[in-house]
Amino acid sequence: MAELAPHELRVLVAVAETGGFSAAAVRLGLTQSAVSHSVRGSEGKVGAVLFERGRTGASPTPAGERAVGLARRILRLYEVLGAEVRGAGREGSQAVGGVLRIAAFRSAALHLLPPALERLTARHPGIRPEVRVVRELGDGTAGEVAAGRADLGIATLNGTGTGAAEAGAGAGAAALLTGVLREEAYALVHPAGHPDPRTLPLLDWDENCGSYTRDWWRAQDWIPRATVKAEDDAMVLTMVGRGLGMAILPELSLREATDAVDVTGLGPSGPVRRVGYVTTPESASTLAVRALIRELRSETA
Repeated sequence: MAELAPHELRVLVAVAETGGFSAAAVRLGLTQSAVSHSVRGSEGKVGAVLFERGRTGASPTPAGERAVGLARRILRLYEVLGAEVRGAGREGSQAVGGVLRIAAFRSAALHLLPPALERLTARHPGIRPEVRVVRELGDGTAGEVAAGRADLGIATLNGTGTGAAEAGAGAGAAALLTGVLREEAYALVHPAGHPDPRTLPLLDWDENCGSYTRDWWRAQDWIPRATVKAEDDAMVLTMVGRGLGMAILPELSLREATDAVDVTGLGPSGPVRRVGYVTTPESASTLAVRALIRELRSETA
């Protein structure tokens, strides 16, 4: 198979992100015919249709999603190549620099990342973190990494230890490297002083994580079906404090608990979630990602 050149990869990414050949041409400063010709050439080289063309624009096919994700990741390596080479000849804080793109779910971005980033930027002032909060729905933060939009993600993990994780189909089902940073128990949270919190309605939110947790919930005859859903865990916690119900929340979410709520442990058989980092094999070897992983592990040691 003929290799795709960097300019061809940039065209694929631009078409996917702008939703059409004309918009991609404007972004790249090319003509529409040049963009169309480049995409057709790329499709011929890889032997697959990468975009569905229509009156409203162009959208990636499953093969196109995979190609665009890999294209972003390859282009990212071009971006960091200079910093990596320069860093190889230096020592200490000056060895690492450049933009570091991080995706994290809300409570991790609020409580887990800041102290790690504080130490990271103190040790390596040349690193410029860019953090985006991503909801843990669908492909979640792992999907952002697989699609090349983040160098490292903080995600909820199903497995244990360090190994390969599978991102969702929309992210290209790419093998990622993961490492567990912390295991945290869920607890029952209910209005402070309530005499029988198990009689309250259950509050929930869409990101409340993991098939294991859901299986545990279904096995408990005292937990009713959720009657109220909220946008995120912070909203659930606020609603519980207002006396609107009870909820089952993980430890990171409970760091925002106030005196308006009481927290009760669920015992040794209660559900536990694993929070960890997700990155690509190529990003895992870069100086900035390695430095961030060290700080995250130090934070959770």
